Amino acid sequence: MVKKVTAALIIIGDEILSGRTKDANLNHLAKWLGSMGVILDEVRVIPDVAERIQKTVNEYRATFNYVFTTGGIGPTHDDITAENVARAFGVDFLLNEEAKKLLEDKMGKENMTPERLRMAMIPDGATLIKNPVSAAPGFQMGNVFVLAGIPAVMQSMLQDLEDRITGGPKITSKSIHVFHGESKFANILSEVETTFEHLTIGSYPFYKEEAYGATFVIRSAIEENVDQALNSLKEKIIGLGYEYFAGEAPK
Repeated sequence: MVKKVTAALIIIGDEILSGRTKDANLNHLAKWLGSMGVILDEVRVIPDVAERIQKTVNEYRATFNYVFTTGGIGPTHDDITAENVARAFGVDFLLNEEAKKLLEDKMGKENMTPERLRMAMIPDGATLIKNPVSAAPGFQMGNVFVLAGIPAVMQSMLQDLEDRITGGPKITSKSIHVFHGESKFANILSEVETTFEHLTIGSYPFYKEEAYGATFVIRSAIEENVDQALNSLKEKIIGLGYEYFAGEAPK
């Protein structure tokens, strides 16, 4: 039995949905989780709306092993993520003395404005997530990890989570590519994938420098199955009279 550990990401922010800001956290988080043996299974982008945040957090924390949120924990009026995570859990939203001290040590007590103190407001019972960049912490509430939206800050916060995440077997991934339309290989891809339990094959078409084709990526937590599936796929491609090439298509 292969243990599957899943996570979900909630990207929070009107600026993402409007197109003003391009999300740069999804790719990094997915790769980081994969290295921990955790599969990022679902992602949702939602606006800075209290009810939507509460509903999504509660839905996801009951469905996935881990939930991550990014965005909405800054000092301005539209940074409402932390408060609504507290509401989702049904706990008080309080000034956290540890978080306050972290900010004071970084900015100086004399510079602690009411706006900056907002970043020290944390749900009652939450555990802080260190922020080596700007000191303003994220926090963990149950299986929910609330992180900053700024990529450099979010990535630095992950350093504090490595001992809090328990994943399953790490996913092995291997790929080959062909210079033909993916439809020619649809049947054999399905045949190989269904032969092995807990294995997936993704087909990703490309068009580069007037050449088109597809990259086939085989993934599984069982490395032996990846190798067997890859060999089987190679044989079937040759059996169709086509040539394959190792790895991803050249960029």
